[in-house]
Amino acid sequence: MSVMKVIEVMADSSNSWEEAAKNAVQHAAKSVKHIKSAFVQSQSMVVNDGDVVKFRVNVKITFEVK
Repeated sequence: MSVMKVIEVMADSSNSWEEAAKNAVQHAAKSVKHIKSAFVQSQSMVVNDGDVVKFRVNVKITFEVK
């Protein structure tokens, strides 16, 4: 039986939500081992003068505790 833990990470990108999600996982992987999945819980954008300037995601990352 495995023990899993979930953390919540917020990340952003100036290009896309997909890149923001990848940024969240890559950042978490710097200090968390055995990441098994990531779930994008919410998405939002920062708008400046009618233009989208940032894509933001809130990601739940699941990892195995060894």
